[in-house]
Amino acid sequence: MPKRKTLNVALIGQGFMGRTHSNAWAQVSKFFDPPLKPAMHTVCGQVGESPDFADNWGWANWSTNWRKVIRSDEIDIVDIATPNYLHAPMAQAAIKAAKVVCCEKPLAGTLSDARKMAASAKNTGVKTFVWYNYRRCPAVAFAHKLVRRGKVGRIRHVRAFYLQDWADESVPLAWRFQKRWAGSGAHGDLNAHIVDMMRFVTGEQITEICGAIAETFIKRRKRMIGAAAGGIAAGLKSSRKTGKVTVDDTVLFLARFSGGAVGSFEAARQATGNQNRNGFEINGTKGAIRFNFERMNELEYYDATTDRAVQGWTTIICTHAPDHPYVDAWWPDAHPIGYEHGFVNMAYDVLRSVAGKKPTVEIPDFADAYQTQRVLEAALISGTKRRTVKLSAVR
Repeated sequence: MPKRKTLNVALIGQGFMGRTHSNAWAQVSKFFDPPLKPAMHTVCGQVGESPDFADNWGWANWSTNWRKVIRSDEIDIVDIATPNYLHAPMAQAAIKAAKVVCCEKPLAGTLSDARKMAASAKNTGVKTFVWYNYRRCPAVAFAHKLVRRGKVGRIRHVRAFYLQDWADESVPLAWRFQKRWAGSGAHGDLNAHIVDMMRFVTGEQITEICGAIAETFIKRRKRMIGAAAGGIAAGLKSSRKTGKVTVDDTVLFLARFSGGAVGSFEAARQATGNQNRNGFEINGTKGAIRFNFERMNELEYYDATTDRAVQGWTTIICTHAPDHPYVDAWWPDAHPIGYEHGFVNMAYDVLRSVAGKKPTVEIPDFADAYQTQRVLEAALISGTKRRTVKLSAVR
C-alpha cells in the first residue's frame, strides 16, 4: 500500500494518447471514488513541443527530461504514452526506480523488448498496467461476464476485426509508418487491441496461428519535418521528398484457441467506409455475442437455448447500472458514454489495483500484454514464412 492516499502521476507524451490519458486522470475522481486519488504532477513533452499542454490539461509541471522525472522521489505512477519504440527504455527506467508503471499498447515495438519488460516487472514485483482500454467499454466487459456465466456455451468460432480508413495517400510519412519507431503498422496498432480483447472476452489463449497475410498498399509517402513528425524528426529528415513505408497497411490471420475454437483476425487502416470499426462475433453451443465499437453502447446477444420459434438477435443497451460494468459512475439509462470513458474507467481500475483492491474486470499487466505480443509475433512469422506457427515456439 502506498504511503500517501494521493499518488503523484507523471505522464510521458502529449500527443493523441497524452490527451486521452490526461483527461482520464483529471476525471476519474470526479465520477468514481477511487481508494487512492491521482495528482497530475508532471507531463513530459519532447523538445519542440509546447509547454502549454500542461496548463491546458491540468498538469502542475512540464518537462522534457523524462529520465529525471522518473527518478524523482515525488513521482508514484509513471504513465507512458509515447511512440512504441520508447516504451521499453522508459518502462525499464520506471521499474528500476520502483514506480507503478502504466504503458500504452502494444507493450513494445519488438517481442524481445516486451519479454524483457515483463521479466523486469516480475523480478522486481513492481505493479504494471497496459492501456488496453477497450476492455473498459461496458459492453465489452459485459460480454466477458456473459461468457464467464456460460451464456455462450463452448466457443466454436471467433471473428475479430479492427477496420479504419484514415491512412490514404494524403497522409504523410508519420512515425506510425516506420518500423523503427512503430514496430509494425495496422498489426501492432489494431490487431493488438482485438487479440487482447478476444483473449479477455473468451477467457482462452491463442495456441496456434494457422496462416497470415500482410500487405503494404502505399509504398512511399511524403516526408514530414520538425514538430509535425511527432518529435521524431531526426529519423525522418532527408533531401528526398518521399520516404519508404516500412510497415504493413493490413494484416489478416487465422488462429486456434485453447478451448478448441477457431478464429479470424483482420486489421486494416485503409478499409474505406470504416472509421473505427472495432469488434467481434463469438459463436458458441448455447448462444452468440457480437459487438461493434462504432455502436459502443450496444451488445448483441443470441440465446440458442430458447424456443427455436422465437430465437433471434437481441440488442442490449449496456447503460444500466448495476448490471453493466462501470455504468453506475456515469449517466442514467440510455444516456450513452463515449471513447474517452474507457480511459477513465481504466484509471479507476489502476487506482483500485494499486490500493490492493480488485478491479472491476481483469486489467492487463506486462505479463498479460506479453502474451498478446507473442500472438502478434507469431502472425508476422506465419505471414513471412507462409506456414503454421505454434505459440509454444514463440518466446
